Amino acid sequence: MNNDAIKVHFIGAGPGAEDLITVRGARLLARSQVVVYAGSLVNPALLNYAPGAETHDSALMTLDEIVATIKRAVDEGKEVARLHTGDPSLYGAIREQMDALTALGVAFDSCPGVSACFGAAAALDLEFTLPGVSQSLVVTRMAGRTPVPDRECIESFAAHGASMAIYLSAGALDELAARLVAGGYRPETPAALVYKATWPDEKKFVCTVAELAQVARDNGIRKTAVVLVGDAVGKRGYEKSKLYAPDFSTEFRKAKE
Repeated sequence: MNNDAIKVHFIGAGPGAEDLITVRGARLLARSQVVVYAGSLVNPALLNYAPGAETHDSALMTLDEIVATIKRAVDEGKEVARLHTGDPSLYGAIREQMDALTALGVAFDSCPGVSACFGAAAALDLEFTLPGVSQSLVVTRMAGRTPVPDRECIESFAAHGASMAIYLSAGALDELAARLVAGGYRPETPAALVYKATWPDEKKFVCTVAELAQVARDNGIRKTAVVLVGDAVGKRGYEKSKLYAPDFSTEFRKAKE
């Protein structure tokens, strides 16, 4: 389908800072006459990219109401921005919206965004994939009102010892820490708690797995925070990348004697 014919855009708003939306996302937002945004998490300053647009806070809406609002706007010939926090593909509940729109014959596209774990890594100058330490990043969450499949429990992921970014779990850090240790992390494994990554009121703390819950209590953090875990958070004990080693040849550079 010709992209110009698509009138609905699922857009990643980024982790918080209004200038961390992508250039494409900002352009799509600017040309939309209707914006349905996740008001509980999206920085309202992002609505400045769409001055004069009709806005709807999806935190106050049901799925049926969201879909009906989008369908009405499309029927009126308007372009719609469905603005989700971070990247829509992570905990965005977008599949159900897309399937409902497809059933109604409404075309849509997606624009990726910067997720909170990457905003948190930037805040701490972290590299999740340090050679010799970890070459994987696990993005997950603890079970809450929305369950997690048993095969994806915290313990099963912790057993790998990889870097982990844990969402939607800041209110249960005592349990999280216990499960991380039960799965295989040492209590002294480096960890970090980043509250509202990239927002003006961002708070960031580097500690250990054992200290996570107390750090959160001491600083009044109960939600809107991502937990990072793994030896990569400690920024130590890694090997230098082969990519830039003088004795390593690549497609673009020969090894030096």
